[in-house]
Amino acid sequence: MKQKNNILTIVFIVILFSCQPDKDNIFSTSPYVLEIPNHFPTINNSEDITLEGVNLGRKLFYDPILSDADKISCASCHIQSLAFSEPQALSMGVNGDLTNRNSMNLFNLNWQNNFFWDGRVSSLEEQAIETVSSHIEMNGSWEIISYKLNSHPEYPNLFKSAFNIDDIDSNYVVKAIGQFEKTLISGNSKFDKFYRGELIFSDTELRGWDLFNLDGPYDGADCFHCHQAPLFTDNIFHNNGLDSDENFNDLGLYLVTQNSSDKAKFKTPSLRNIELTPPYMHDGRFQTLDEVIEHYNFGGHISSTIDPLMKNLGEGLLLNQSDKDALKAFLLTLTDEEFINNLNHSDPNYN
Repeated sequence: MKQKNNILTIVFIVILFSCQPDKDNIFSTSPYVLEIPNHFPTINNSEDITLEGVNLGRKLFYDPILSDADKISCASCHIQSLAFSEPQALSMGVNGDLTNRNSMNLFNLNWQNNFFWDGRVSSLEEQAIETVSSHIEMNGSWEIISYKLNSHPEYPNLFKSAFNIDDIDSNYVVKAIGQFEKTLISGNSKFDKFYRGELIFSDTELRGWDLFNLDGPYDGADCFHCHQAPLFTDNIFHNNGLDSDENFNDLGLYLVTQNSSDKAKFKTPSLRNIELTPPYMHDGRFQTLDEVIEHYNFGGHISSTIDPLMKNLGEGLLLNQSDKDALKAFLLTLTDEEFINNLNHSDPNYN
C-alpha cells in the first residue's frame, strides 16, 4: 500500500510540473526607450516600441525585398545622409515611373498625425502600406512579399522574436517599419545646442534668428507662424503662394477632402536639416535655399486659397541681401550632423 501511495505521489508531481508554463518559451521583448530631447513636446503616440521590432524594421527599411523584383527599398528614396530625403525633384519607382511629388524627409515622426504632402493617411503603417503597394513606387504584391519573407533564411526568426508570429503578413511588416521610423529623432543641431546654452550664435546667425521670429515687411521674415520651434513645423496645411489659380498643377489637400478651400494646400515640412533636403516644395521646384527665401521675400502669387499668413502679397518682405544672408545662416544651424551619422539608423548590412 505504501509503495502504491508513493507511485501515486510521483504521478501527481509529474502531472503538476507538466502543467506549469515553460518559462523558456514565454514570449518577451526588450523595450526600446526613445531618446526625446528635453525641449521637445510630449509625443502623441505612446505605443510600445521594442528593440526587436526596431531592429527588424530597420532591416526591412533597407531591404529591396519589399519591392517588385527586389529592385528598390524604402532607403532608395529616403537617404540617411540627406535626412532621409533624396536629391531628385521626383522619385523614380521600380519601373522607371516618376512620382507626382517630392520625397518628404523622415524624422521626428512621433509628433505628426498625418503623412504625405496631402496628409491622406494618419499613421506610419498606412504610409508604408501605400508606398509598398503603389504601382508607381515599389509596386509590391503583399502576397508575393509574404511568401518571400516566410521563405527567407532570417526573417521568420526575426518576426518570431519581435511579434511571436509564425506567419508573416503585411500588418507586421509595416508595424516593424513604423517602429524603426519612430526612432528617427533629430534634435541635436547647432540650434539645439544654442537653445540649451551650450554655445552661442554668431552675430549673423542671431540676426537670422531674429528675422525668423518677427513679422514682415522690413522687420522680419514671418517664418515662425508656420515653422514653429522646436519642431520647426506646425504640421498644418497651407497654400504658400507658389501659383495663381490658373497655374495650379497639383490640388494638394483638396484631392483628399474635396473641399474647394483646400486647393493647393500642402503640409508644412520641418525646416530641420533643411540644408540637406533640396530640392524644395512639394514638386521640388526650388533647387536652393536662396530660391526659397526669394520666393517669400517676393511675397507669393495671389490665388483664391492663399493662406492669410501670406500677408505680404504684392509687397513682399522687403529683405535686403544682408537680411537674406542672415536668415540663411540661421537655417543652416538646423543641420543635425549627429542624426545623419547615427549608426543605429544606417543600413545594418554595412555596420
